[in-house]
Formats: sequence, C-alpha cells, structure tokens
Amino acid sequence: MPWQRRPRANELLQALRNPNRGFDAVVIGEPQRTFYGNQFGNTFPVFVHFRIPLWVPEIGGPIDPDNEAHDLVMSVFGGMSRGERNRIKIRVRTAMSSQAQLKGRYLGGRPPYGYRITDAGPHPNPSKAAVGQRIHKLEPDPAAAPVVQRIFRLYIDGMSDEAIAAQLTRDGIPCPSAHDAARYQAALEAGADPAVVTQWINAAQQDKEAAQKKLDALPALARKKQPPLNAQQIREITDSLGGIAQRIRTADVHKKGSLYEGLGITISYEHAKRTATVRSRPSSPYRQWLCPRGDLNPHAR
Repeated sequence: MPWQRRPRANELLQALRNPNRGFDAVVIGEPQRTFYGNQFGNTFPVFVHFRIPLWVPEIGGPIDPDNEAHDLVMSVFGGMSRGERNRIKIRVRTAMSSQAQLKGRYLGGRPPYGYRITDAGPHPNPSKAAVGQRIHKLEPDPAAAPVVQRIFRLYIDGMSDEAIAAQLTRDGIPCPSAHDAARYQAALEAGADPAVVTQWINAAQQDKEAAQKKLDALPALARKKQPPLNAQQIREITDSLGGIAQRIRTADVHKKGSLYEGLGITISYEHAKRTATVRSRPSSPYRQWLCPRGDLNPHAR
C-alpha cells in the first residue's frame, strides 16, 4: 500500500510540509517492511525536497540521495518486501484452497447461488472451540441447486442468457436476490455471524438498487414486457405464410442452411425420452433484448 494510503505514513508526509514540525530527521527501523517494490523511489524525493534526512540502520546513517549504492540497497529491500508478500499470499491461498477442497470448509463471503451454509461442527482450534466458535461448510441448496443445473443444461443446449432468464421468469422461479432471504435465515440458524449476514443483505440491496437504476434508464419501449405467444397465435402466423412453409419443407436440404442459421434453429434430442426439442432464436439487428433477471449469473451470489 502506498504511503499516501497509510494513515500514519500519510500524516508523516503532511508533517514534512510544516516548518514547525518538531523533528529534524526520520529513522526507519525495518526498511523491508516500510517500502514495498518501488515505493522508496517515489517517497524519498519528498524527504530530500524538505531536507529531512532519512536514517536506516543497514546504511549506517542517513541515506545519501547522490549515492548509487544506497539507492541500490533500498531497492533490494523493496524487492524483499514484494517477495515476502507474494510468499505469504501463496501460503494463505494454498491453505484456504486445501481447507475448502479436502475438508469442505466454508471460508467466508456470501454463499454462491445454489448453495447454503450449514454447521460443520466445533472449531478445530481448541481455544476457539472453548468459547463456542464453530466452523461452517457449503451444501447444495435443495431449492436453488436444481435451478442452477437447469441453467447450465439450457445454456449447453444453445439458449442465450436472455432466453434462459425469460424462461425462468415465466416458470415463476425467483431470482437469486429474491431467494437470498431464505438462505440468509438458514445461515443464521446454522450459526453464521449476524454482522456478516447483515453485510450480505446490504450488498444484495445495493445490487438490486443498481439493477433498478439501469432498468429505469432504459427507454419505455425497451422496458415493455411482451407476453409469450400462445398456440393459437403461432398457428395464425404459420397460416399467414401461405405456401412459404410448404416450399421450405420441399426445398433442397443444402439450400436450407443459411435459412436455418438466420432463424437460429437448434435441436436437442433426449435419448431417454426419445423426444427432440426445437428452438429458434432469430438473429435481428433491430431487436433489443432486456433480461428480466438481471442477476441470472449463478456465481454472482
């Protein structure tokens, strides 16, 4: 983190500008923990400008701005700091990944859509277990997991995000934000920290408000919901084509490719049921799509 974003370090930088600062030098005890990467090169010129010596024990006194060896030593400390941070990051991520994969530990954050938090027993640390702390894990949500599986099946079959969202909306399936209330209640019953759950609720509310603002910004025509066509309407449209439908059926197979491509026709065959499902997604540059389920992405929760 740069000095300007460190509260006490930023106070020091601001104090350098004060003629009545009350000190005439600054001592850095551990340069490898003070400067990260190239921060020394960005910060030391400020000390030089205000004529405040910067003392470092490894240098044996104040840093000489004209001494290339001093600059090299401080650059090495910055590299050591970067390397230490990377090693710590790798160790922490590896440990967290192992706990999640091998022990099924829940490592925090809002549970993804399709899962819920459940109790996994007392904390493995005896001192934490003594004060009643428990660990948690994720398990498939009986209500939402089938929806996630259905979303992936429909996507593999060739349906677009908009079509999947519209299909789920027509079937009355609540979106993730509407389903969150039940999941958060289950998390509280499993022993989750109420303060953490409150943060999830606030974040979900912010997502909902942001989505509503985007929806309100769209033109009224684009936001108008069109009801799906019923069987009679589809039959009337087909009849209005007259002999076109018959000519398409009798046309040469090799000449139908571009037509089917433009209509976006896909066929999904289910061997167990011995049924074929035909879907059409016409490509039109004049059509505007609006996803009625802005938070369709199952990984967004």
